[in-house]
Amino acid sequence: MSNQPPISPIDSLVDLACRDGVDVRPTLLRVITDLYVQKPAHSDNETKQYVELALGLIDAVDDATRAVVAATLSHYPGAPDAVLGKLNAAGSASRASLALPPVAFGEDIRPQPPASEPAAEASDDLIEVFFSADRDARRLILLNLDVVADGDPRLTVSADVVGQLEAAALKRHQADFARLLAQVLRIRRELADRIAQDPSGEPIVIAAKAMGIQAAVLQRILLCLNPAIGMSVERVFDLAVLYDEISAAAASHMVSIWRELAPAIVARSRHEPVYQDDARTVRRPVAREARRGDARDTGAAQKAAR
Repeated sequence: MSNQPPISPIDSLVDLACRDGVDVRPTLLRVITDLYVQKPAHSDNETKQYVELALGLIDAVDDATRAVVAATLSHYPGAPDAVLGKLNAAGSASRASLALPPVAFGEDIRPQPPASEPAAEASDDLIEVFFSADRDARRLILLNLDVVADGDPRLTVSADVVGQLEAAALKRHQADFARLLAQVLRIRRELADRIAQDPSGEPIVIAAKAMGIQAAVLQRILLCLNPAIGMSVERVFDLAVLYDEISAAAASHMVSIWRELAPAIVARSRHEPVYQDDARTVRRPVAREARRGDARDTGAAQKAAR
């Protein structure tokens, strides 16, 4: 990503977004805004990137999208003035929905529900937007996730765990792959199943990039785990290219979002099953001894009768 062509990045985004008649610009504008407001503070470079992307997309989206983006930014103290001004100028939505609250930024104007709720809702929105998006939209989201990626730690995964993931994929055991993936990423099993069964493949690329899985191993996983992906060599190649294009920071940030929305359920004590198992273990020998005792008594009685 360091060798950028000498063209405007906005032009390249718009060109990609409009390919094959698929316009993902509304989705992209909403997603990069949701990502931007999740971080309480930004560097000058991050702000510049967001402003350039947003200004290049605002005129191309519908009024409803502009209203949603404006409402999102209206609650964010660090909303860029240039973007707010563009939204006010381009949108036809009501001024009330576009204007910032008439208070100083230093005041705490936010509602008082638990702090985790807004973040969870934003993460939920991003996850649903990502999984419901087409291939081009997913690629755009991932390539621009660096705007808010703030050094999420890269997962440290042992070679043994990678080997288990690959073995499950080679055997086409999606359930085993998802179970292990849920443990490694610390996400809910339902989300891990969704990742393993996704017919397009980008979620597996994200997980592999975040875990530092080698490209060759990823390709074998893609070829075998999901027939919807593996049956197309071209699709596997496209995903391999995406793996090289996205950064480890962007992949790690997406995994953090997955984990924030759907954290792994902490293992609870299983007293009842353990006791039930113990009870079965105890009851069976007792029952067998009882039967043997009955047999001995019956035999003794028969001998006495003779």
